[in-house]
Amino acid sequence: MTDARVRRIDLGYFVRPLEETGTGSARVEPCLGYLIDHPDGLVLLDTGMGSHPDVDAHYRPRRHPLPAALAACGSTIEDVRLVVNCHLHFDHCGGNPSLLGRPVFAQRVELETALSTPGYTLPELIDVSGLSYELLDGEAEILPGVLVMPTPGHTAGHQSLIVLRRDGTVVVAGQSHPSASDYGADVLAWRARGEGHAAELPMAPGWVERIQQLDPARVVFAHDRSVWEP
Repeated sequence: MTDARVRRIDLGYFVRPLEETGTGSARVEPCLGYLIDHPDGLVLLDTGMGSHPDVDAHYRPRRHPLPAALAACGSTIEDVRLVVNCHLHFDHCGGNPSLLGRPVFAQRVELETALSTPGYTLPELIDVSGLSYELLDGEAEILPGVLVMPTPGHTAGHQSLIVLRRDGTVVVAGQSHPSASDYGADVLAWRARGEGHAAELPMAPGWVERIQQLDPARVVFAHDRSVWEP
């Protein structure tokens, strides 16, 4: 357990085009990172949106540069000790090149996919001299009471950060789900299945059970300001 505090940082927003929303209209989505103020050092999950003319034309982002986003929370680039990317799409690792020399935690399959798949991300954000990756093959405790947990789905190597606080576990779920409501729907499906509900049920990802076993008090997300609570 830890007394580490979890804080949200505002990295800007983008416009998801209607062909990606499934709703018939475009949607403006936040780009959120999270700081974990741990006694052993500051952990940053996600670093903002990278820039490329094609990306900008498609998503019309409005970026809050990482130094300014950290400053708004009273922190600096120099304060960051450890970096975690929930995955390596352009909107989650844009500030990585400014964090050289720190350990950057990623699932091995995520980095391998990002480096080998054309169009997966912006290569200049991840294939940078001086970036120091700590590659994981599953769950790992990176600081006392701070776990990195695979939560595949959005990408094969997606991961979330679990902070085992004394007053309740906080899950920084990244883009494991588009929204808190989507996560809540999977939790209910998992619960119903566990209670032997007879009707046909949607299948929640297997890792939902692992997270629920940790009794989360809050679950927060990369593209939704809403918070899931039990």
